[in-house]
Amino acid sequence: MKAAQQIMKVFVTRRIPPEGHKLLSQAALCKVQQWDSDEPIPRAELLKGITGAHGLICLLSDKIDKEVLDTAGPSLKVISTLSVGFDHLALDEIKKRGIRVGYTPDVLTDATAELTVALLLTTCRRLPEAIQEVKNGGWKTWAPMWMCGYGLSNSTVGVIGLGRIGLAIARRLKPFGVKKFLYTGRQPKPECDEELNAEFVSCEKLAEESDFVIVSCSLTPETVGFCNKDFF
Repeated sequence: MKAAQQIMKVFVTRRIPPEGHKLLSQAALCKVQQWDSDEPIPRAELLKGITGAHGLICLLSDKIDKEVLDTAGPSLKVISTLSVGFDHLALDEIKKRGIRVGYTPDVLTDATAELTVALLLTTCRRLPEAIQEVKNGGWKTWAPMWMCGYGLSNSTVGVIGLGRIGLAIARRLKPFGVKKFLYTGRQPKPECDEELNAEFVSCEKLAEESDFVIVSCSLTPETVGFCNKDFF
């Protein structure tokens, strides 16, 4: 007779899309337990749920530290985080225990780039102020000097961190008639210079010459406070 196969406990710390839950539930060797809420799981419930788990699906709001790993015990083999970032994971502890980690590095690139462009258009064209005026009855008639904003056409846009997301933002902004992109970061990217009419510059030159500045770098000890009083 064949030995009975072990059922794997998978703990999910938040309500996730039904397609993902269905895939887990259909796996014959998986027993899925879920914190069925759109709100972050309380610490006590996280520790209770992780006990004896073989797999964990968590979010950026869940601090997976030594206490959680100790509570899970040696059965925990896989952690998957539904996030691009992984600052909430105690990676040194996880590595010591031989636990595999999965994350979603490119899942939000397009959404982040599109929302950034939307925010830039919203602010430079003063849309929140204009909407508020319409709601409050402030719009009486057209006036040539009223609610004038700034246009992207023939502008210079500075991008702090021309990585995956920064590049996606710049590519979306180029068709708006941006004249030139300035960027700063760890190193120049010649492959992007010709495509975008971009120039790698110092942060001082970027601040001095940009009409608009977009920050798309990671928050690290080196970048904390980058856009300080001196920058502005």
